[in-house]
Amino acid sequence: MTLLALGINHRTASVAVREQVAFTPTQLETALAELRDLPQVSEAAVLSTCNRTELYCVTDAAGEQAVLNWLGRFHNLRVDELTRCAYHYLDNDAARHLMRVAVGLDSMVLGEPQILGQLKDAYQQARQSKGLGGELERLFQHTFAVAKQVRTETGIGKNPVSVAYAAVSMASRIFDDFSRSRALLIGAGETIELVARHLHEAGVRQLTVANRTRERAELVAGPLEGTAITLQEIPDALEHADIVISSTASPLPILGKGMVERALKKRRHRPVFMVDIAVPRDIEPEVGELADVFLYTVDDLEEVIQENRRHRQVAADQAESLIEHGVGSWQHERRIRNGGDLIRDYRQHGEALRDLSRDQALERLARGEDPAKVIERLAHQLTNRLLHQPTQAIRDAASEEQHDLLNAAPRLLLPIKPAFETTPATTVNRQKDDTPA
Repeated sequence: MTLLALGINHRTASVAVREQVAFTPTQLETALAELRDLPQVSEAAVLSTCNRTELYCVTDAAGEQAVLNWLGRFHNLRVDELTRCAYHYLDNDAARHLMRVAVGLDSMVLGEPQILGQLKDAYQQARQSKGLGGELERLFQHTFAVAKQVRTETGIGKNPVSVAYAAVSMASRIFDDFSRSRALLIGAGETIELVARHLHEAGVRQLTVANRTRERAELVAGPLEGTAITLQEIPDALEHADIVISSTASPLPILGKGMVERALKKRRHRPVFMVDIAVPRDIEPEVGELADVFLYTVDDLEEVIQENRRHRQVAADQAESLIEHGVGSWQHERRIRNGGDLIRDYRQHGEALRDLSRDQALERLARGEDPAKVIERLAHQLTNRLLHQPTQAIRDAASEEQHDLLNAAPRLLLPIKPAFETTPATTVNRQKDDTPA
């Protein structure tokens, strides 16, 4: 079986494509069940964030194409469209990619910590949906251990940066004094919680958090002395907002062009800075056409992100080294497990041949045959049965000039020295012991 990582991210696909391929929370359970039911797939996990959608699977040789075809069917996309922006990794490369994702080396903001939490959520979702077997279970656990080591031993987690931090940094270039600015945050997830914290630390004191449920919005706004509202109250709050940052899991836009136009009139066309972090987008792209709106998506944050990347590159190099060591140890453990599986299967095969020969010998004894002849026949049959398959494999390897197999055969099949070899000293001692006293 093959370990496969297949997906798209912010480097390979635009926001428009990523929002088509993204899985909403309500779709994940169905998606995992369908993916797991593919004949070529024995284990599966799905990671879907605003910047990436990735499928981690244990598959057979034809699994990659089957998984790609399924992804296209699920999202009603042509496979050739997906192929143009999808990437795939196999076995060790797949393990390395997962570890790089967990540490934040493959993120838009280098080293951002949120992805590890999202990956752990994906792992738990896969476990609950019975998508994990031994292979992915061990890989995820090993990945989490490597990520913890990287966070502990390198500076990649210092001075936290993220898409949320990048959004606030971009806003600071437009507003000289945050203390006079009012912010409207839409959503109440981890990203918005980070945005709220960064804005508060930057000096924003008038924060409004809008969410589907007021209770969840209060959990974000309350500690920062902000205001919590529902999504239905956004039109009224929008006219007072200088900064609007949105990140929800809504499948449809929350802010439309008409709503924003009406708010701008009430604001007497004072400018508004907006960042849409969500995939699918929360703010209609047409809002960016309005003269008094500065609208940015996650793709527009690249300049800020590149600056952060330079500051973290030294730590990233250290992290890459730790990941290579992590991949090596995972590969070593995997080889040992594969060897253990082979040993188990080989022993079961030998035990089955032993039981067959034993049962046949017992039947002959029960019929009254000569015990000496039965034992001789048992030894002869068991030897032939045990040696038949390796003997035939050696003949085939010799015929096909498979020298690697022929070179390995003596080490696998022959003892280092004859099994009944005795040293002269041992023989002499035995002779002395046999001499009558």
